[in-house]
Amino acid sequence: MTRTTLFKCLGATAAMAALLACSGTLTADEIRRIEHPDGRIEYTNIKSKNPARASTRNETVYRYKDRHGVVSYSNQRPETREFDVIRFHCYACDPNSTVDWHNTPLFTSSYRNEITSAAREFDVDPALVRAVIHAESAFNPDAVSPVGAQGLMQLMPETAKDLGVSKPFEVSENIRGGAHYLSQMLQRFDGDIRLATAAYNAGPGAVSRYKGVPPYAETKAYVNRVGILHQRYAAN
Repeated sequence: MTRTTLFKCLGATAAMAALLACSGTLTADEIRRIEHPDGRIEYTNIKSKNPARASTRNETVYRYKDRHGVVSYSNQRPETREFDVIRFHCYACDPNSTVDWHNTPLFTSSYRNEITSAAREFDVDPALVRAVIHAESAFNPDAVSPVGAQGLMQLMPETAKDLGVSKPFEVSENIRGGAHYLSQMLQRFDGDIRLATAAYNAGPGAVSRYKGVPPYAETKAYVNRVGILHQRYAAN
């Protein structure tokens, strides 16, 4: 299968319908789900060329219909077709990442005071805050996702606003906002770290709808990797 044409589902009326109608060459675990701030949902199985990059500002996927009316996805910009632009974000979200999460170097001393302070204020394990920062941005305070998530804990602008974060690239504000949101997810899901981190990635609505970790390859990978990082940071 080429990278240029990835879906071969004629007549699908929605992304999920397309997945279910496919010939079987794709599985659910191969599909990434993108939930945009405005509520739009996208699906694709394009694989990032560089999964070890936190900010994928230049990693672009184009969705378009080919001359047969087939919905297709490509990393090459279509020259003669109208298209939509889809992009991905999150350091630990690519299911095909080659990072060895059990052995990748940890950031054990970065922003120690800010993490300790925020974790204490919102009663969250500082090792979990550190694990989420690692998973979200690999401790890059200037990380910007193509869908607009910002800073160390990759806060979406509307989420940041709701949390009282006015300067998302200011380290202490970003960490405080992210720890606050993480604490909200922990409270909502009765302290279940897997569900809370799934909600941090995919949204609490998705976790509630599926009554567990949503069956999105990106979210399952993220939850697993945050769990590994959490254990490692707790041990250090």
